[in-house]
Amino acid sequence: MNSKQRFLAALDCQPLDRPPIWVMRQAGRYLPEYRALKEKYSFLQLAQTPELALEVTMQPLRRFPLDAAILFSDILVIPEAMGQGYHFREQGGIGMDYTLESRAQIEKLTTDTIEEKLDYVAQALRLIDAELDGSKMLLGFGGSPWTLATYMLEGGSSKNFSKVKALFYQDRATFELLMEKISDALITYFRMQKAAGADAIQIFDSWGGILAGHDYEAASLKWIRKIIDAVREEIPMIIYAKGTAPQLARQAACSPKAIAVDWTIPIEEAANQVPSHIAIQGNLDPVLLDTEPSIVRENTQRILDAMKSRPGHIFNLGHGILPTARIENMETLVETVTTWSNKKM
Repeated sequence: MNSKQRFLAALDCQPLDRPPIWVMRQAGRYLPEYRALKEKYSFLQLAQTPELALEVTMQPLRRFPLDAAILFSDILVIPEAMGQGYHFREQGGIGMDYTLESRAQIEKLTTDTIEEKLDYVAQALRLIDAELDGSKMLLGFGGSPWTLATYMLEGGSSKNFSKVKALFYQDRATFELLMEKISDALITYFRMQKAAGADAIQIFDSWGGILAGHDYEAASLKWIRKIIDAVREEIPMIIYAKGTAPQLARQAACSPKAIAVDWTIPIEEAANQVPSHIAIQGNLDPVLLDTEPSIVRENTQRILDAMKSRPGHIFNLGHGILPTARIENMETLVETVTTWSNKKM
């Protein structure tokens, strides 16, 4: 069984001797070879040049025996393709080229040319797919409609999300117009990724956890469900929503192939809330990769042991890897997972 077969078996919740492993946002900000590229190219140049996106995507796989590659890109390519560009602020964080402040601006956003404007993503996926040659899983991704809307309405990174919440509460019709447009753009984008070689897609609802619990369905999950329903027969979908452990049962009701959980809930508790036919992904705290190999090994082992009786576990961090992660800790993480076996338990 090669890495891709192992990953697909985990998505189908088949019993395995060990879970597959990949690392969210694995493109190595912690790797010296990535930092060397960043001295020559901006993030946007890396993401928008297919040959460079291929190189960054493959760097972690050349160092570690991971079971999946995830496309090097950014969730904000969707607003950009719709007509609202973005950039990185000098003081840190993301800035949109302008802020959505009226219904008229939202009406001007286009979903008609997503494939044309994001063809560089498709080109990168085709290059990665050819490089992997069926040996490892190739994952595409995109932001959830709610998470993308936060950037589009706040004008970039935000501390209190007051503008997006105000639109949701005070002008639901305009909010839903925006969400329909983003959802339609994502459906087109995910189909394009699949056609270019992606084996599965992960939706990142990175800001789902800032919503009041009773609003999560209307503000975010409703739109994730719309996307999954549209592509269910075509693309295996994984939901990741940071800070939304109380919403796991509702997320499971969308019937994705897998649900990724953050580190704030014991993974066995998450698994108990999700039907056995839906895979569980997670959930080591990324900060542990800044510590010591012995600590990484102990906590990785704990997660593996907790999930030993639950087919359909995909080992991952509970969020993206940090630039401060130590390479020896990543080596320990991968070695612990790849040498662990259910047969020894």
